[in-house]
Amino acid sequence: MSKNAKRDTPEQEEFRRYCRDWLASNVPAAPNFKPLKNGAEVATQQHLEYYSVWQKSAYDAGLVGCDYPVEYGGGGRTHCQSIANQEMLRAKTPILPGAIGLGMAAPTIFFHGSESLKQRLLPKLLSGEELWCQGFSEPGAGSDLASVQTFAERRGDKWVINGHKVWTSTAQFATWMILLARTDKSDKYNGLTYFVVPIKSELGKSVTVRPLIKITGETGFNEELFDDLEIDDAFRLDDVGKGWQVAMTTLAHERGAGPLTTPMSGGQGLAEDKDSKPKSERSEFPLIKLAQHCVRNGEPAIDDPVIRDKVMNMLIRQVGIKQNRRLRRVPGLADSQRLTLQDKLLGTEYLQDSAALALEIEGPAGTLSNFDSAAPDNGMWPLAYLSSFGGTIAAGTSEIQRNILGERILGLDKSK
Repeated sequence: MSKNAKRDTPEQEEFRRYCRDWLASNVPAAPNFKPLKNGAEVATQQHLEYYSVWQKSAYDAGLVGCDYPVEYGGGGRTHCQSIANQEMLRAKTPILPGAIGLGMAAPTIFFHGSESLKQRLLPKLLSGEELWCQGFSEPGAGSDLASVQTFAERRGDKWVINGHKVWTSTAQFATWMILLARTDKSDKYNGLTYFVVPIKSELGKSVTVRPLIKITGETGFNEELFDDLEIDDAFRLDDVGKGWQVAMTTLAHERGAGPLTTPMSGGQGLAEDKDSKPKSERSEFPLIKLAQHCVRNGEPAIDDPVIRDKVMNMLIRQVGIKQNRRLRRVPGLADSQRLTLQDKLLGTEYLQDSAALALEIEGPAGTLSNFDSAAPDNGMWPLAYLSSFGGTIAAGTSEIQRNILGERILGLDKSK
């Protein structure tokens, strides 16, 4: 029995057994394409169909949306989603394609949406029948979210939206978008309003979605142009001018600090928890294995004292991050903003630095792509390094995380 299971209430213990039993016979066979690591990587119709079927199956079984009220399509349970997440991790399930909807849109709609919007939108969001994307970043407003210029003009009980959003994952498949728009040009923060926007039905009319190619050569990101998109006022979340406060709810859940814990990915995409699988299944530290098999100057890289020192420093960092995550399981600390922001900052920078070290260990072989049969570890490290920059940028750059930790948590003066 894992340490997590030992802390379960009787209700949670019963639910954990149910999840484990259901997953034992319902995890789908591996797809005939390279499995994705998170919902943001969904790029083809084949991806979408395979992972959407899985999300709907897990939802119908009660493993997704566990803690949402029944009237909004949820399971009506209390503190059970994390258990489903742990059991999906143990079972190595596929990712969930509705990551943005589950992790960001759903809690924002739940806390700020009208009753009619909750009942209309949440059931199909949780089941994955409707995918969502996030309309925050703009070409001229990346890190400074409050500077967005996409404008929503009120005309009676309608809003007309014009503007440009960018870096939008899965927009090419999304039915809906959560969108932060400016409604008052004279007030930076109080001039923002938050909307849920139907974009799929408007493609080719008032909404244009264009794919963006990432540095890895993959698709997944998009940009969207809004040309007199007209929506009902009923699609507004909270009051006019409260968009910044609503956006903070979205970002809190995106960073993992929100009170509703919903799976952002699936078992394969969740953060590793050593207590969620038996010791016999825990893999050896990958950089040690890589250094043992890569040759530098005719000797294994692990015999190079500089490489050994760098690998051990990375191992120490990994253990520190795991201990920080253990603190987040302590009652009263689970929703700690400090621990969550710290985890996001340290975790994404660790992934970037470990991938960079892997390339150093591989030497010239680090230039081989994941399509080259001679590439060490099937070419995962060059791809991981290039992809890692998205992690240190998404949900607020590392610099923004440090500012928040310094100013809001430690009470330090604002930087000039």
